[in-house]
This record gives sequence, C-alpha cells and structure tokens, in this order.
Amino acid sequence: MDDHPDPPSLRAPRLRPGDRVRIVAPACPPSREEANRGVELLTSWGLRAELGEHVFDQWGYLAGRDEDRAGDLNTAFRDPGVRAVIAARGGKGTYRIVDDLDTDALRRDPKPVVGFSDITHLHLALWARCRLAALHGPFAKRGDPFTGRASAEALRRALMTTDPVTLHRDPSEATADVTVPGTAAGVLMGGSLEAIRTETGAGLPSLRGAILFLEHRRGTGLGEVDRALTQLTRSRALDGVRGVALGQFLGFEHDADDPTLGGWGIGDVLRDRLTALGVPVLGGLPAGHGNNPPTIPLGTRATMDTATGTLTVLSAVV
Repeated sequence: MDDHPDPPSLRAPRLRPGDRVRIVAPACPPSREEANRGVELLTSWGLRAELGEHVFDQWGYLAGRDEDRAGDLNTAFRDPGVRAVIAARGGKGTYRIVDDLDTDALRRDPKPVVGFSDITHLHLALWARCRLAALHGPFAKRGDPFTGRASAEALRRALMTTDPVTLHRDPSEATADVTVPGTAAGVLMGGSLEAIRTETGAGLPSLRGAILFLEHRRGTGLGEVDRALTQLTRSRALDGVRGVALGQFLGFEHDADDPTLGGWGIGDVLRDRLTALGVPVLGGLPAGHGNNPPTIPLGTRATMDTATGTLTVLSAVV
C-alpha cells in the first residue's frame, strides 16, 4: 500500500439553527421555483437561507458573467455571518471561474461548500488550494422528485452533525459488478469523472494517497469514459491512488446489446481501465446523477471494504 501520509483537512464548524446559508449559482441559473424550494428546505431546518446577488442572472447558458458568478462565491466566502455555501445547480461554467476564488478567506474562516456534477471543479480547486473539506451533495430543493426526503435528510445530517457517512453497494447499479477485492484507507476525493478529466493539467490536485470517487452521466457513449480514464492514466494523475469507489454511471444500460460494441457495457470499460491500477475497486455505490443522491464528504479520511461493499467517510464538519 502507498505510504503517502494523509494531508490535513480544513474542516468547517457544523451548522446550528439560526446560522445563515448562502445559495449561489457558479454554473447555470436555477429557476425561481427551484431556488425558492431550496430556501424553504433550509429554512425548515432552522437555518436562515439567502440568495447570492447574481443567482438569477443569465449570460448565454451561464448564471451571469464569470466575474459575477465568482463574485457571489467570494462574497459568501468573505462574509463571517455566512456559515455554508450551497450551489443552486450544476450544468456548465464552474471551470471558468476556479482561478478567481478567494481561498485565503476560506483558510481564515472555513465553511462547507455543497454541490456535485459541474461543482466538482469547485471542490477540486478548493482542496488543491486550501485543503477545504467539502460535500458532494444535492442542490438545495424541497419536494423535488430528484431530491426526496431521505436525500434531504442526508444533506441536513452532513451539514448539522458530525456523524460519519456510510454508503453500501447496491447490486442494481450498473457498476456493481466492477470489483477488485481489498480494503483501502485514505482521503476521499473526486466526483464527476468529466470534471476530473477537465482539470487534468489545469489544477487537478494530487490524488496520491487518496480514495478516488467517480460518477458519470452518459454523453457520447462508452468511448467518453474510456478516453477520460485513459487520459488520467497517461497523465499519471492516478499514480498512488489507494482505491477507487465507483458511483453511478447512468445512461449505459443498453450498450452491451449493441453489436457494434462487441458485447461490452460500462462495466467492461471500467474493469478494463481500472484493474491495471492494482488497487481495490468498489463498484455499485448509489451516488451520482440518479434520484435521491446521498451527501458524501470529500477531503476527509475514508475506508473502503469490497467484502462488505461499504465506503465510510468522516464528516466534513466539526
């Protein structure tokens, strides 16, 4: 096993009733209905929810110009009364503003940042520059079919308690049969495979000594996953990874039936690319772009056991 020591994490205080929480839009704009549901959800927990100034701006497909989206993030980071920052939605564009973040403000006053998908760019940048532990979690909505009661409760616990989070392999997930047996321990990092690939050579933090969490939603097909994992391997970005935890890879259900693909499905591509790493791989975690996503701490110590099919991660807050 790689003996690279776990880097220290910067963890924020857990939220308490009465704390202010800022909803921002680093990527694409939410609808007013979505944002209102987020405010309603957070308020139901006793928090004081507010919206960033430019949440409803639109510039092309983005939630306003780059400087305004980055400005909303930095305003929240610098405000000592704001105790957590939650993305309104993902989409596209977070990668355009990660070099403009005030990470000095977060070093002085850490606060959890919540989101997934395109927000993975934000998580990676904050870890690389100030080692902030973050939350791979749903966008704040209430009564949305994507974020049901269990998902909302998992987000609340991740923000307002210091309980560890344990995920269990789900045999129904497309990645469930992708397994390289073993156990691993290390800081959990990752999220969207597409975001991780995009950050390669542009600020991707070292993954040495980490357990890498990957999830993905189909775009062009099996080749996109093959290309992403091959790029990460050829760039040496995966050198020293202690284990790989696979979440949902959605939209690939019928590839094995396509005669032009030689009978391969998403599990075959993942197995082909990841087995060569020589580290444990745990597939089948029900986390990603599917309904009712859990909230997963990133940047804290995790343990993975393929025999029990579990990934356990320490809290991102203290």
